[in-house]
Amino acid sequence: MGKIIVIGSSNTDMVVTSGRLPLPGETVMGNEFAVIPGGKGANQAVAAARAGGDVAFIAKTGEDDFGRKAVEGYQRDGINTDHILADPGSLPASP
Repeated sequence: MGKIIVIGSSNTDMVVTSGRLPLPGETVMGNEFAVIPGGKGANQAVAAARAGGDVAFIAKTGEDDFGRKAVEGYQRDGINTDHILADPGSLPASP
């Protein structure tokens, strides 16, 4: 497999499971909580690297723990992260 450049998104999902969906206006207690790295671009880069490709990933993350952990994960998979911008102005979205 040759050199591969992936341009795409990097994000972190925070997932809570519960026994059922809440009714409108209702609060239900959650069970398990998981932090899962993802993003369509990130998933493609990781899959290509794990398949043996020489992968460089171009993306932007926040300059926070989620962004740092994501980049560390890409590096563990052998992905070139030289072109990932950690933007201090990129903060998690507000509700």
